[in-house]
Amino acid sequence: MCEQSGDYMTKPTKEVKRYTITAALPYANGPVHIGHLAGVYVPADIYVRYLRLKKKDVIFICGSDEHGVPITIKARQEGVSPQQIVDKYHAIIKKAFSDFDISFDIYSRTSNAIHHQTASDFFRTLFEKGEFIVKTQQQLYDEEQKQFLADRYVVGTCPRCSNEKAYGDQCENCGTSLSPTDLINPRSVLSGNLPVLKETKHWFLPLDKYSKWLSKWILEDHKDDWKTNVYGQCKSWLDHGLQPRAVTRDLDWGVQVPLEEAIGKVLYVWFDAPIGYISATREWAELRNQQLEASGKTEKVNWVPYWKDKDTKLIHFIGKDNIVFHCIVFPGMLKAEGSYILPDNVPANEFLNLEGAKISTSRNWAVWLHEYLQDFPGQQDVLRYVLTANAPETKDNDFTWKDFQTRNNSELLAIFGNFVNRTMVLTLKYFDGKVPDKQELTETDREVISQISSFPAKIEQSLEQYRFREALTELMNLARLGNKYLTETEPWKLFKTDENRVRTILNISLQVCANLAILSQPFLPVSSRKLLGMLNLAEPGWNEAGSTALLKAGHQLNQPALLFERIEDDAISKQVEKLHSTKQANSEEAPEANPSKPEITYEDFAKMDIRTGTILEAEKVAKTQKLLKLKIDIGIDKRTIVSGIAEFFKPEDLIGKQICMLVNLAPRNIRGTDSHGMILTVEDAAGTLYLISPTEVVNNGSEIK
Repeated sequence: MCEQSGDYMTKPTKEVKRYTITAALPYANGPVHIGHLAGVYVPADIYVRYLRLKKKDVIFICGSDEHGVPITIKARQEGVSPQQIVDKYHAIIKKAFSDFDISFDIYSRTSNAIHHQTASDFFRTLFEKGEFIVKTQQQLYDEEQKQFLADRYVVGTCPRCSNEKAYGDQCENCGTSLSPTDLINPRSVLSGNLPVLKETKHWFLPLDKYSKWLSKWILEDHKDDWKTNVYGQCKSWLDHGLQPRAVTRDLDWGVQVPLEEAIGKVLYVWFDAPIGYISATREWAELRNQQLEASGKTEKVNWVPYWKDKDTKLIHFIGKDNIVFHCIVFPGMLKAEGSYILPDNVPANEFLNLEGAKISTSRNWAVWLHEYLQDFPGQQDVLRYVLTANAPETKDNDFTWKDFQTRNNSELLAIFGNFVNRTMVLTLKYFDGKVPDKQELTETDREVISQISSFPAKIEQSLEQYRFREALTELMNLARLGNKYLTETEPWKLFKTDENRVRTILNISLQVCANLAILSQPFLPVSSRKLLGMLNLAEPGWNEAGSTALLKAGHQLNQPALLFERIEDDAISKQVEKLHSTKQANSEEAPEANPSKPEITYEDFAKMDIRTGTILEAEKVAKTQKLLKLKIDIGIDKRTIVSGIAEFFKPEDLIGKQICMLVNLAPRNIRGTDSHGMILTVEDAAGTLYLISPTEVVNNGSEIK
């Protein structure tokens, strides 16, 4: 029998001998920012640290994704080689993760020889099994650059939503997956020229061959335990039908296709990158065995069980933009190869915005991890805490510097840190820093002791369901319990008249501190180590939490110290000003205008019927992040419109607004809704959309000429 809890349902679990935990490979074309941390790396690290505290056999895998078009585009922009780009950013990313205390067992890179060999072997296995189909097809080619154009080297107009800046693989406005040849008026990013079609041969993985199996595996086997956003996106892809997907491309940067007839071609990065998890695990085993041999030990570690033993639990931590690749494409590859296990879960998060706007690396609208570590030295846990407390687990969330300051000062400092400090200082003052013994217990004491014992199970349940925000709330509830108990019992008022009562109060308060030290380790690793040191405790395991006998009477504590520091207004003002300067620079920077479209006559323009209308109803389109469904009164009738403006406007704020729209655009079905017309908007240099509206209220249906 399954038990439902919110978006998830628990189900009977198989025996798990070991865990393979992967975190999405970041592109080595720029540093890591807080959106990456909130979406992938902090939740993954929390989960891995929890498993280690449970004494589980677990390996935590990650590395830089160093192939693909974004790397070559960055190299072209900076006038250097792709290798120079990946060397630069791999070093920045790896150091930032290490300084932030993300506990990877290995942080590898896909340019390593072991990865090239692993990916080549994987391709050859599928090739020799006859899993690929070969197609000769026409692809866009830049005659000036003498180069086939990979998807991101082509931009044009989206055939679904008419966004003029759609890429050759996806429209970031409406989220539609595209091919370069789908675009209207495509142009080369390399030269700006109109590309031509030219024949080329490629190898394809026939994902459609696995549609029936994938549908059962995802829609039936994982219906009750995968997050709703993951399940919904997968279902949408499967409902629309899977198509063969090219695994090779014409590019000179990447893993060379290991076939004589494929000279000059590389493995497509979507095929190459997830194999990086496997190659990194192989590398980890080799390095570990070298260390064991150097220390004179004869034992060996083997990477194979972590990927091929059915009693291993494989979990991918990713952002929502990687759901399809980790839930459909990579499992299809593993199924085709035949010897690998499949992911048990893929707990993908949504996106984190920054101060009300979408994080944008190209516009420098981000909080970069390496810069945060410079500006807030020693405060890794504060960022971990804020990103977890505001994690985009079920919907996009927003990071603001004011919230960062408030959560530190009002929660970490005022609740957690204040309770620990008061308890430690009072124990030093009254009992020379030695744990006092319990005396006669009151009903209040017994209730607190009972509550302490319940927290490990509550936190564990949330962690096992990948509800990290909920788990952190329970941890803070334990700190609140201790703070409330100490405040209400007021031992500082009792010492002179009832020392035995103070002994009991401080003993119980110290047991709360010890439990906080254990249970906070996955969330606040730096602070928990500091607290364990103050308590003079060797690092205990998870299963020891819940006890109120962790600190024996007479146990000597070390000197108390502050766990957290107050963050002053000045520090926050500097960060806000930095973002303000970025926004100002983006608005002042003259954006490169799109080329003029082909000339039209007045008669062509006169065919466009642009009118005013008033928005009557507005709601989000289910299972999308960018689409709103609007009902609009345009005077002559009432229209339903689907518009990709959800990132910029809340539905409730749009109702009653008067807008301008193209009313004689042919209807188009978007996500199951017939959209009849188009709202007119303007986009500024910072990428923010604004509605085009009349300056004064006019009658609905008024024509714009």
